[in-house]
Amino acid sequence: MTITNAPPQAMRQRIAMNMRKLFWIAFGAVNQLLFGLTILRLFLFLKGGNEFHPWISSGTDSGHTWLVVDSLLAIQFAVLHSAMLWPPNRARLNRFMPSALSGSFFCFMTCISLFVTMELWMSSPTSLWNFSGNTGRGIFVMFLISWLALTYSLWLTGFGFQTGFSPWWAWVRGQEPPRRSFQPKGAYKLLRHPIYLSFVGLLWFNPLMSIDRLTLALLWTTHLLVGSHLKDRRLEKFIGEPYKQYQSQVPGYPLLRGPLGRRKPLLVKTTPQS
Repeated sequence: MTITNAPPQAMRQRIAMNMRKLFWIAFGAVNQLLFGLTILRLFLFLKGGNEFHPWISSGTDSGHTWLVVDSLLAIQFAVLHSAMLWPPNRARLNRFMPSALSGSFFCFMTCISLFVTMELWMSSPTSLWNFSGNTGRGIFVMFLISWLALTYSLWLTGFGFQTGFSPWWAWVRGQEPPRRSFQPKGAYKLLRHPIYLSFVGLLWFNPLMSIDRLTLALLWTTHLLVGSHLKDRRLEKFIGEPYKQYQSQVPGYPLLRGPLGRRKPLLVKTTPQS
């Protein structure tokens, strides 16, 4: 009779499941730390231009290498961000991880993409504008106000959902992930996309606007506008008529018309009575 020390199949499966859960618990915790570091790094990166980032000047050249490199860096973030939000891709990711972790994975990859952009960014030798004195301070105050507006908008939608913390923490405790209800409040009663608008402010309220930063502002502003339209389309699909009605009452952005303005009111079909 042969005696084996190998654990039974059920025990091996249980060990594998426990190791997998420990991995995703650690992943969610690391993601929260990475998010905090990314916000701090992004503040320093966007604040006031290259004069605040002496290490970036090492990438300056007199040719146009910066234009190619910076454009690719800005585009890779926009493409990755949009691709991860595309419902079919999110469904594919859920095959390899608990569905409650999809928000954490999205946040994690967004942070990595931002770090790649910021650390490899190259500066150009030309500035479009460079304000100092009261004008420069005034623009910097608007930059800080944009950060406050971004924080406020994220708070309205729930920081825990934006960073993936809420569903991850519910999963860790063995509970059902909380559902996000569609109840516009605060700034969302005035605009459909206050988060994106706040980020536009972070890009443009810069006392020192070099040409490379202008490239970033143009590419990411385009990404934010296109992303706003795609977000409207996704929410139309998932929320349905209430969101379409919301679009007819609240514009996406101030002063804009078309898809990102206030949509035409829904026509209510009536059945003729005999």
